Amino acid sequence: MATIRNDVFKIGDNFVTLIGDEVKVGDAAPEFTSVIAGWAKVNPLQESKGKVIILSAVPSLDTDVCDRETRRFNEEAAKLSDDIIIYTVSCDFPMAQKRWCGAAGVEKVKVVSDVLEAEFGEKYGILIKERRYLRRSVFIVGRDGKLTYVNYLPALGDEPNYEEVISAAKDALKA
Repeated sequence: MATIRNDVFKIGDNFVTLIGDEVKVGDAAPEFTSVIAGWAKVNPLQESKGKVIILSAVPSLDTDVCDRETRRFNEEAAKLSDDIIIYTVSCDFPMAQKRWCGAAGVEKVKVVSDVLEAEFGEKYGILIKERRYLRRSVFIVGRDGKLTYVNYLPALGDEPNYEEVISAAKDALKA
């Protein structure tokens, strides 16, 4: 049974319930299955094994901050080595993700949905029970499958430090 935490994260002035334990740098990145358009199941860590993986968790692509974040990571992905793969994970339906990516011109970031099982959310400790979406966070998985970077953002409206994330991914590539 997943850990329930309700004294860690607030939306507005109220604490919400997070399901799962936080992960930390040095941990083996938890494997998870998500879905893509057409409801096909994918395992992003297996699909990109041997590469550096950036996992960007967002509440919904249909919000301003998530939109900006995913577009920015798409721009950054175009400049990176093919050995760094960026995934955006949300609980949006996969067909909505596909539609959003088409409208936004996002082609370099792989977008996957945690809507069915919320496995990613639980295993990384970011599933918000009351809303059934993900807490904004960024994780980097090294070539060896271990977490090299973990950032749980303090508020849903906060954006990650993109330069820090990209720099950490490049450092992981050298390791």
